[in-house]
Amino acid sequence: MSYTRLAASLLRANAETSIRRRTRVPPAARLRSTVASTQEQEPRNEDSEHPPAAKAVAAEVIARATGAAGDVRPPARAAVDFGNTREAYRSKGNAELLRSLLVFKLCSFDFLVDKNKELMALSKKVFGQRLFEKLMKMTFYGQFVAGEDHNAIKPLIQKNQAFGVGAVLDYSVEEDLTQEEAEKKEMDSCVSEAEKESPAQAAEFFIAQESDDNVDREKKYRAHRQFGDRRGGVISARTYFYADESKCDNQMETFINCIRASGGSSKDGFSAVKMTALGRPQFLLQFSEVLVKWRRFFNLLAAQQGKSGMAALEQKLESEQLMESLTRLGVGAKNDIENWFTGEKLGSSGAIDLLDWNSLINDTTRISDLLMVPNLETGQLEPLLKKFTMEEEKQMKRMLQRMDVLAKHAVENGVRLMVDAEQTYFQPAISRLTLEMQRIFNREKPLIFNTYQCYLKEAYDNVTVDVELSRREGWYFGAKLVRGAYMYQERDRAKEIGYEDPINPDYEATNRMYHKCLEYVLEEIEHNRKANVMVASHNEDTVKFTLDKMNEMGLPPTENKVYFGQLLGMCDQISFPLGQAGFPVYKYVPYGPVNEVIPYLSRRAQENRGLMKGSQRERSLLWKELKRRLLGGEVFYKPVY
Repeated sequence: MSYTRLAASLLRANAETSIRRRTRVPPAARLRSTVASTQEQEPRNEDSEHPPAAKAVAAEVIARATGAAGDVRPPARAAVDFGNTREAYRSKGNAELLRSLLVFKLCSFDFLVDKNKELMALSKKVFGQRLFEKLMKMTFYGQFVAGEDHNAIKPLIQKNQAFGVGAVLDYSVEEDLTQEEAEKKEMDSCVSEAEKESPAQAAEFFIAQESDDNVDREKKYRAHRQFGDRRGGVISARTYFYADESKCDNQMETFINCIRASGGSSKDGFSAVKMTALGRPQFLLQFSEVLVKWRRFFNLLAAQQGKSGMAALEQKLESEQLMESLTRLGVGAKNDIENWFTGEKLGSSGAIDLLDWNSLINDTTRISDLLMVPNLETGQLEPLLKKFTMEEEKQMKRMLQRMDVLAKHAVENGVRLMVDAEQTYFQPAISRLTLEMQRIFNREKPLIFNTYQCYLKEAYDNVTVDVELSRREGWYFGAKLVRGAYMYQERDRAKEIGYEDPINPDYEATNRMYHKCLEYVLEEIEHNRKANVMVASHNEDTVKFTLDKMNEMGLPPTENKVYFGQLLGMCDQISFPLGQAGFPVYKYVPYGPVNEVIPYLSRRAQENRGLMKGSQRERSLLWKELKRRLLGGEVFYKPVY
């Protein structure tokens, strides 16, 4: 499908699925309380820390078997023991175990982690480039990065596959920018030409200020120089800064090469992409703001009909009242509006709900027409900004084109595409664009996966509304559930700029949110085999929770509806026992030249500091296995596959 068809579908639906609320009356099992704790604890970030590890407990899952004549045998139970070091580290030689112990120990020293960039720069000067690269490959690079290019990573991918673990390829090269350079790039790329022409903006070097051109812009969705360097307070996530369209094309080619490498090295792999690498982030900011304002528009119309307190899809707007409201707001002439809501465009009950809302906007390929918002004070539809240049119009179209190209290459290579989540001021647009890709490319199988950040207060609403849309339209829902990587930055930005903190109040609340979202998707899989989920977590309790639910539902791993994911070099005691028990499990596999992945390695060290301080479990299991081998005469153990 061309970008014009994608643009048209966006225009038809720019209001409907942006409403992030519960989308259906859940069964009783979904009504259990998951209210966030009110304790004022600081949540732990991502999966950096495990909760205190209890004794290794076997988590059992039903594995169905069919006899030769087609008769169903009694279900067999496959146990997964995360304390069995022999199974967990079968794929590792003794040298690899020692490297893991060394790297994890180094990551536990605050001084080394805080000064890791300076120490790596000093090492490069002292040892020279060649010796420095060898040293890195023996330690941090060798632990967390698969290799320098798509050919170099094949041996590791093939070895992991032999032990039941697949790969999500992730080209992890980043620019090594100073803070000032990053801030300048961000402000140049997130502020429109119309805003730059504002005297108030120019006086503050494009720091978002109130002015005639942006007086109605949401503070959250404007660029702010003090948060221009999006790398600050971020753990493990890659960060891209816009330079020009040529660079976006180059980054698209990099993703295409990654997709091809994934298709060439495995039969069922994933490839990770990041939306901010594909275009100017100004569009993501503006489109996110539009989606939020259309949500308020729908809520206003519902409130006018006395339905403000209802769940999202229970808010069915009476067509006559709706037409009168839209006419009064100046959305269109009454006759035109009546034509919008007739026949198949009218809900089956004669009323309009969120998923009938897509006929509100005319089909048009002008991308800037996406950025029309209702002014609730004047009662008129207005452009988000006063004007767009032709170049801005082209830049927005090119971002959609690049997404379309990547999805088509994924289809051709038999690779599933994982779209990473990003900051909340970009995320509404990223999720909406990803959803459009799913509607196009997930008709026959789950090809495009969206990422849901469960440290967000609105995570459950985001999941449920997208599941409902997939059910109504008949496409395959694909989700990756993570806790989130931007917590500290998000909290600081909300507090400093002055909008509601989007993050759950504490780690326990985030855990409950994660499990609530996961349980909802698992129940959808149980009732409708078109849903799919990746449980991307280093938290052993979350993995056990998933296995228990699969056991309760009689959901076998062989159906390949539930996947597990961890980062390369971390939590092998979870990944490999799962893989060897027949569960679809994947490692996020970064790759790239040594010098160019140093920013990634720097954050990996920071993440492991939290992991090592929070739990000794992985180190103790590594020591246990190393001692077992040495005492058992396996001094020169090498994995056989």
